Amino acid sequence: MRFSILLDILLELLSKRMLTAAYLAEKYGISARTVYRYIDILSTAVPVCVRSGQNGGVFISDCYKLPVNFMTEAEYEAAIEALGAMYSQLPEERFLAAKRKLSAQIKTEARELTLAGSSGTILVDSGTWGDTRRFSDKLRLVEECIRDCAVLEIDYDSRTGEHSHRKTEPHMLVYKQNIWYVYAFCRKQRAFRLFRLGRIGAAVLTGEKFIRRPFRREDIPLDFWTRETDVADVRLEVSKEAFADVQDWLGAENLYELNGKHYADVRLPDDDCLIRKLVGLGAGVKVLSPQSVRERVRDEAAKIARLYE
Repeated sequence: MRFSILLDILLELLSKRMLTAAYLAEKYGISARTVYRYIDILSTAVPVCVRSGQNGGVFISDCYKLPVNFMTEAEYEAAIEALGAMYSQLPEERFLAAKRKLSAQIKTEARELTLAGSSGTILVDSGTWGDTRRFSDKLRLVEECIRDCAVLEIDYDSRTGEHSHRKTEPHMLVYKQNIWYVYAFCRKQRAFRLFRLGRIGAAVLTGEKFIRRPFRREDIPLDFWTRETDVADVRLEVSKEAFADVQDWLGAENLYELNGKHYADVRLPDDDCLIRKLVGLGAGVKVLSPQSVRERVRDEAAKIARLYE
């Protein structure tokens, strides 16, 4: 396996939106099977995506950025200078594209945890516990699309498990219940939708621009969960050990003390997520009502107990 081909494929993927395995096989005089072997190797270090179908191909999600401190500033500058020299000798667009990406990387590293354009009054660590860097890059990409009115193509997994591919016009980021969403106009559905960032897989800039569509804050369905699921008026008894966790979850305004004990009265989506959350709080929280939620928590706890018998 030739390292030069592997490196060249990486440069091609960084500079072009999408390539087909057939194109790469023809360019390097190798089989499609060998191309996918190269792609498998690249995917261990770079989030290379393969999309099947008529408009499919191999591409790198625009969410991807090099790891912070991957190179020193001097090394970045040397690499950028080398790419400029390569372009002067062989004027191919891929060298310019790679140079632009490295130049942007230097600016990106200075704002690892904060959203661009903030006044410095809020610090948001936007990452997930599993992979802080990639989620932060995805969030930042969406924010830049909102700022630049750039069309973003995404692969999206719905709550029901349906996988779809669609073009979106991002208009606003929404943060609710510790979850990030993007309020975007979906060209496939021809309507505004809330997309959960955690369910967006690959995201690719199309190069298109859009004209912002008028909307009001009231148009954003912040109560979307009440439209998709039933709701329940839940009363909880909260122990001292679980008080801080419940306060983080429900907010101090929904907790009160009575006869030396703490309680919470709150309306919540009556779905499986609620049951998993209550079970996750363990013995620190007791559901007083409604009875239906009490029984489901009990049944779920029994299932967990059987796993460890």
